This record gives sequence, C-alpha cells and structure tokens, in this order.
Amino acid sequence: MGFLDSLLGRSKPAAPDLDALFALPSASITLQASMGMTPTGHGAVCYRAAQGGAFANTQQEVQQLLDADDGPQVQFSVDSYGYTWLQVEHPPEDMAGLATELHAVNTTLQDHGFGSSLLCSLVGFRDPTGRPLGLVYLFKQGTFYPFSPADGERRDSVLEMQVKSLVEGDLRLEPDTSRWFPVWGAPGLGTG
Repeated sequence: MGFLDSLLGRSKPAAPDLDALFALPSASITLQASMGMTPTGHGAVCYRAAQGGAFANTQQEVQQLLDADDGPQVQFSVDSYGYTWLQVEHPPEDMAGLATELHAVNTTLQDHGFGSSLLCSLVGFRDPTGRPLGLVYLFKQGTFYPFSPADGERRDSVLEMQVKSLVEGDLRLEPDTSRWFPVWGAPGLGTG
C-alpha cells in the first residue's frame, strides 16, 4: 500500500488465511458443549466458475482429489446468482476431515490462479430443535460469520449473535456485520 492510498483512506484487503479453516473443529466443540449444536457433516465452497479449459481442468482435479480413496461425496450445484457450490459430505463427527477437504478445495483453486473467483466456504450445524446454522468463511476477508436462516427469507439474528459470542475465541470473526450476507439455499442448511 502506497502513501497516496493511506492518505486517501484506502486500505489493502486482508489476505485470506485458509489455515483458519482448521479452527472449525474447535468452534464445533464449543457449539456442541454450549448450545447442543451438532455438525450436519455438510460443507461447501462457493465460487464463480470461470470459462475455459484451465478452469475445467482445475475443477476436475479438485473432484479427483476429493474422490480419491473413497473420500467424501462431492456434488456441484449452481445457485440463482450463478455461483457454483462444491458440496462435500463427511460423517458429522469428522469435522477435522471436513475442514481439511474445504481447505484443499480453496487451496487448489487459489494455487491455480482462481482465488479471485472464491466467495466463501460454509459448514452446516443444527441445534436440538432443528434450527440450521452455517459458519461462513469469507475468502476475501479471511474471517467467519454465523448465518442462520429462519422461515422464508428471514434470519435468526438472535441465534447468530449467540453463536458470535460463543465462537469469537475460536474463530476470527468478521467485525463488519454488513458483510454477513445471507446465503439462502446454501447446501448443508436445509433451506433450499
């Protein structure tokens, strides 16, 4: 960042810290112990798919990486905004394995020059009454936030704030709540 940038109040965006994904098992234990929240075993990486052979080869490499050794089940879907969701499923008790797979997907896309296409990663949870929760990792910010869809297109803001206060010791949370964008219908949340 140059002198002019600092004078004009421009800041350099935070570099993504993909190793932050390895803190998800700790946050999962905190949520289980404090609220009875259990992992669904579902995780996803959201990105804007690029055109061309290089991206198609990279996406195929990611799928082969995840499908190796009878690994997790992998599915692709496209949402109404045109973003691709690569969905990974693990046994719910294997949060460490799920975090490792999400890290591998993000790292592979970034290492192949498609980091600018990455939007977020998400891990799903449910409370004892069935309310869904996603811990969302914002790739470009290097931070997490909780997202809990309620009926229709409403959010359970109370649950989101409760989760925020519980996991802030485990995860680097996004301080700007205007960046806590809703991910309606995201895989693993059971909303669509």
